[in-house]
Amino acid sequence: MRLHIALDEELVAELDRRGGARQRSALIAMLVRRGLEDEQRWDDIEAALGQIADTGHDWDEDPAAWTRQQRHGDPRRAG
Repeated sequence: MRLHIALDEELVAELDRRGGARQRSALIAMLVRRGLEDEQRWDDIEAALGQIADTGHDWDEDPAAWTRQQRHGDPRRAG
């Protein structure tokens, strides 16, 4: 699909420096795709906020002790 967008000269120069004048569309498509994937990740993170209860966890009383126990309780871990 064709799309008309307006970009300032400095931005086009940077696109050409990074991808070459003959690769503008491919580079723009890759960068837009990457940006949209980032936006989706943030949407997922924001949707997950508040999903874990504030209390009632094994680590509530002493998080440091719980972390140490987790580290030493897994024989696959070194140290």
